[in-house]
Amino acid sequence: MNRSWLFAPGHSDRLLEKVFTAGADAVMLDLEDAVPPEAKATARGMVARVLADRPAWVRVNAAGSDWCAADLDAVAEHATGIRIPKVESAGDVEWVLDRAPGRPIICAIESARGVLAAQEIATVPGVRHLAMGGVDLQRDLHTSGGNLQTLYARSHLVLVSRAAGLAPPIDSVYPRIDDLDGLREQAEFARSLGFGGKSAIHPRQLPVVHEVFTPDAAEIEWARTVLAAFGAAGGQALQLPDGEFVDLPVAQRARRVLELAGRPEPVAG
Repeated sequence: MNRSWLFAPGHSDRLLEKVFTAGADAVMLDLEDAVPPEAKATARGMVARVLADRPAWVRVNAAGSDWCAADLDAVAEHATGIRIPKVESAGDVEWVLDRAPGRPIICAIESARGVLAAQEIATVPGVRHLAMGGVDLQRDLHTSGGNLQTLYARSHLVLVSRAAGLAPPIDSVYPRIDDLDGLREQAEFARSLGFGGKSAIHPRQLPVVHEVFTPDAAEIEWARTVLAAFGAAGGQALQLPDGEFVDLPVAQRARRVLELAGRPEPVAG
């Protein structure tokens, strides 16, 4: 699971070079909102050339549009995967997959219609993640910029992703580049709900995103303690010295923490 997805506009030579050395877990080359209409064709050619040598995802324009068709003709063959913006139906995903067969798909949910259709969207074969398009969603819903205003939408994406067997969803970008405290607050909120990573629009946001979406030392120690005790008990429920009750679901949660941290599971002695 990638913790960070760093965007770079497809028409900027400078940023197309820098994005690959910024330290993100995954790179997202953008042909949509960050590229003005007059630069779309140029961006397609530039992104296609970059993909010949570098692995990256590509955010295309809206499904069903002439721009998107041209995007997919130019980049689908070599992209690691395709992010579809403003997805509102399973048909949107199928339209893209018809033109990019075999490519994994991220579906960005950015409207009320998208939120309500998310359960259907998540079940389309080939969908890897749902993603929260928070800026557009808040515009569509006429809400302010706080986190609680999109609590329902975020939790809904977590639930339908899990029910469909998808990896955890990806949280939205945080648009205030210099507000690292606000970024941390939003990232922690998203992680607490079950998101697995977050999109970013500037390299300086990456350390905060990585820290939040990586289990810390206390979480790792808790997980190792739980799994060691559970293993020593032969998989039977038990109570830890601090009073915490441990059964199979708790052990599975601890195992997930160690998987996210890239740590080995302790072996029962």
